[in-house]
Amino acid sequence: MKDLLIIIPAYNEEKSIERVVKNIITNFPEYDYVVVNDGSRDKTAKICKKNGFNYIDLPVNLGLAGAFQTGLKYAYRQGYEYALQYDGDGQHKIEYVDKLLAEIKNGSDIVIGSRFVDKKKPFSLRMLGSMVISFSIWLTTGKKIKDPTSGMRMFNRALLKEFAANLNYGPEPDTISYLLKQGVKVKEVQVEMDERMEGESYLNFSKSMSYMLRMVISILFIQSFRKRDKRYIKTERKV
Repeated sequence: MKDLLIIIPAYNEEKSIERVVKNIITNFPEYDYVVVNDGSRDKTAKICKKNGFNYIDLPVNLGLAGAFQTGLKYAYRQGYEYALQYDGDGQHKIEYVDKLLAEIKNGSDIVIGSRFVDKKKPFSLRMLGSMVISFSIWLTTGKKIKDPTSGMRMFNRALLKEFAANLNYGPEPDTISYLLKQGVKVKEVQVEMDERMEGESYLNFSKSMSYMLRMVISILFIQSFRKRDKRYIKTERKV
């Protein structure tokens, strides 16, 4: 069984992808990685090919959920024990990988790299959305997730299998909320993140507001009607 795969969904990240991947290769060569080029319109794929990076080239843009699931399917089929969702825009810091890995090896199913475990959230419209989502998760699960929108998440083998097999398991707070209800152990560890300096985000302001509303509705109402496949409950208990 292989140890950890770092999954890097990338959409129009030509200005940052080379720096991000080379930073991983240079500082943490013991960990494998794969770039999932999500139908980028720019030179992301060409840069990956030119540098000999390990990458999957999706012919069309599937969105973050599609790129994420592609990476998890790859991780599961290639026999990895753990997988880390890692942004291709340079915001995440590779030096926190060991901290997340230690926590997941300590028995957690999902570990979130959180900016707010022991730091207060700054007040902004974007953070207001994060606060509302956090409150919705607490209201429905009794569990506090302080940074529900963090894109730095690590999954164990059992969750790799479950995410890879289910199309409606997106890398979103409503899925985390649903799994918390099912008894999945989710842990947050404090990390620092940089601001995006280059490239194109999946979310602009209007999409961010729509995203927040969609997440809240899903967490408060829709997730109560979801049923978890018993095969994954059994698998998880064996891990």
